[in-house]
Amino acid sequence: MTPTPVVRLGEICDATERLIEEVREEQWAAPTPCTEWSVRDLVNHLVAGNRRFTGVLRGAVPPGNAPRPPVTDVLGDDPLAAFRDSSRDMLAAFEEPGVLDKKVSMPIGTVPGIVALQLRIVEGLVHGWDLARATGQTVRFPDDLVEQALAFTRDKLGDIPPDRSPFGVPTPVPDDAPSLDRLAAFLGRPVTAATD
Repeated sequence: MTPTPVVRLGEICDATERLIEEVREEQWAAPTPCTEWSVRDLVNHLVAGNRRFTGVLRGAVPPGNAPRPPVTDVLGDDPLAAFRDSSRDMLAAFEEPGVLDKKVSMPIGTVPGIVALQLRIVEGLVHGWDLARATGQTVRFPDDLVEQALAFTRDKLGDIPPDRSPFGVPTPVPDDAPSLDRLAAFLGRPVTAATD
C-alpha cells in the first residue's frame, strides 16, 4: 500500500528528529547552508514553521505575507522535545478530516491543504539537508519522495510571487547528483561547496 502524503511527511519529521538528536553541544552555534542561520536558528525555524502550519490548518490567519516572520525562540531548553512535539501536533492537524481539501491561507497565498502539505514536505527535506550538512551527518530520505518533491517544486515554484518566495535562486549542480542535492540546489543551496 502506498503511504499517504501525511505519512511521508512523518518520515521526514522522524529523520530530522534523528539528526537533531545527534547535534553535539558545540554544533548549535555552527553555521548552516542557510547563511543567516546557525544550527539552533535552523531548528528553531523548523519548530516555528511546524507550529505556524498547525495554526493555519486549524483556522489561524498567518502573520502578514512575509515568508520568514521575525524569529523568536521556541526551542527553550530542549530543542529535541520542541521539535518532536511540534511535529506531532502538525501531523495531527494534517490528518484532521477535510484538511487536505480545504483552502488555507499561507504566506505565499491561499492554497489547498494538500499543496500546503507538499510545501511542508519540500521545506522539511531541504532543511533536513541543511541540518545534515551543518552537523556532518548523513540524512536518509526516500529517493522517490525526494523526486516527487523536486517535481512539485519545479512545477509550482514559478507560481510563488518573487517577493513571497522563501527560497534562494537555483545554484548549479550536476545532472547525476543525488536527488536531495538537486532539490537543495534548486532551492538555492551551494551544493558543490559542501562535502559529504
